[in-house]
Amino acid sequence: MTPIVAPFPAARLRRARQSPAIRALVRENALSAGDLIWPLFVRAGEGVEEPVPSMPGVMRRSVDRIVEAARQAADLGVGAICIFPYTGLEERTEDCAGAWDPDNHANRAIRAVKAALPDLAVMTDVALDTYNINGHDGFVVDGQIVNDETVEALVRMALAQAEAGADIIGPSDMMDGRIGAIRSALEGAGHRNVMILSYAAKYASAFYGPFRDAVGASAALTGDKKTYQMDPANADEAMRLIARDLAEGADMVMVKPGMPYLDICRRAKDTFGAPTFAYQVSGEYAMTKAAAQAGWIDGERVMMESLIGFKRAGCDGVLTYFAPEAARLLGG
Repeated sequence: MTPIVAPFPAARLRRARQSPAIRALVRENALSAGDLIWPLFVRAGEGVEEPVPSMPGVMRRSVDRIVEAARQAADLGVGAICIFPYTGLEERTEDCAGAWDPDNHANRAIRAVKAALPDLAVMTDVALDTYNINGHDGFVVDGQIVNDETVEALVRMALAQAEAGADIIGPSDMMDGRIGAIRSALEGAGHRNVMILSYAAKYASAFYGPFRDAVGASAALTGDKKTYQMDPANADEAMRLIARDLAEGADMVMVKPGMPYLDICRRAKDTFGAPTFAYQVSGEYAMTKAAAQAGWIDGERVMMESLIGFKRAGCDGVLTYFAPEAARLLGG
């Protein structure tokens, strides 16, 4: 589309910016609380709310407190919550069997939230890193992250989450072929309505550091994740990955991290037209919070500006630790 603009002074583009009412009338993108997914960290215990030092305002919560947070999200109109487990080194093993234990922290939290708030959408994370003594998203054999054996484990993990009541499965592992395998298993087990939001374009990013603290993976991780997460220099590869995951049965796709990869969000939406999400990851959140606490930026304005940026880039929604704070502002 070629824009047609009359010459000045017939066209005074500032006319459309002259008041809040006029700006609202011509605004091209809108953000609502329903566009937001709130990541929550669940841990062992009861009555526990444990701060994550590198993420101001973010907590690790026991299952009972997860239910309280979920109720807060529902009251604010937040679109969904996403549950991540915190596991200490003593809970991690080489075989990662805790990942598909029906009574692990995440699955207990799913059941508790769905029992208390059946209409709230619950998303999960499918990857072995929070159960792996090596801290990797897949099994480690002779120093290599093996693909096919990992996919078999991810299928078991996804089925356990679906049985617990998850509405949306979020494979974040970046193994080849896992979407097709999970989709086939869900269909075979009768979970036909469980959605898959694939972390299709997940980059090997330095922005994940605080998250790894939050789930207890920092101390466990050996080496890096560059053999399975994407090279930050690549964009065309992201399109191939997204195309593959959609072809294998993903209902929605995600780009992760968010703000440094808005070009990927835009290309994904324009190319495929599928529901597209971004994850405003822990490093993005922590930097904003730290700068705001230092008085260097207006934290609320930067938060809202960053979130509308995702919408402008084509995202249908955003996973963000800002979800309840932003939802309160959006609700007036």
